[in-house]
Amino acid sequence: MNNNVTLHSLQDCKRRGEKFACLTAYDALFARLCNEAGVEVLLVGDSLGMVLQGHDSTLPVTMEDMVYHMQCVKRGNQHAMLMADLPFMSYASAPQTLDNAARLMRAGAHIVKLEGGAWIAETTALLTERGIPVCAHMGLTPQSINRLGGFRVQGRDPEAANTIIEEAKLLERAGANMLLLECIPASLARTVTVSVGIPVIGIGAGVDVDGQIMVLHDALGISPITPRFVKNFLATSEDGIQGALAGFVAAVKSRRFPGDEHTYY
Repeated sequence: MNNNVTLHSLQDCKRRGEKFACLTAYDALFARLCNEAGVEVLLVGDSLGMVLQGHDSTLPVTMEDMVYHMQCVKRGNQHAMLMADLPFMSYASAPQTLDNAARLMRAGAHIVKLEGGAWIAETTALLTERGIPVCAHMGLTPQSINRLGGFRVQGRDPEAANTIIEEAKLLERAGANMLLLECIPASLARTVTVSVGIPVIGIGAGVDVDGQIMVLHDALGISPITPRFVKNFLATSEDGIQGALAGFVAAVKSRRFPGDEHTYY
């Protein structure tokens, strides 16, 4: 892809039924390699707390960590959209939210991601009204891992599924520009995707969402934890890391990933 990826181009992908590929990135080198492989969206995720810093959750990650890694990724980026997580308790009040989101945007982010359902609707509206695009992260939300009682599939019973659908619509009305669905049944993810007009990214959410995301270290088979939705693309690559990244992109666009073995029903 030669042109810069924007919200409009991702919206066009959704309208045409074309899948787009997303990966996490934390440094300039891998940002460049992901760009060369055709990845449309790079997420500087608070997952760095687990894959880079060795924590057992994302909760210890600070704003300073996020700003530093966003600056690194920005230097290696060529045309991908850059998304940044607002880390745990960095959007607890309106002034704090605006200040921290602005820090990430100044560091190079094109859109910020925050976790939650209906309760982040006001925060979403606050940010978008001030020109900061928002991706709302729903389903399994790692910053709430202690409340959820562990890494569990969300939305399996009818009441919980209906809540996710209605909250997705609410967040779209509040101004969210994208949604990210994590660890929910494929049928629920499909319903959400067709119920909103904004692009929907999935991880452990089946094949019918608009885009797929994986943690970079998972895609390369070097993470110590391997959830059901993870696939090691390096294992079948004939061209090392670059081949693995290109293989991920190709598998997403051809709907070969995720397969049934990576999907919750």
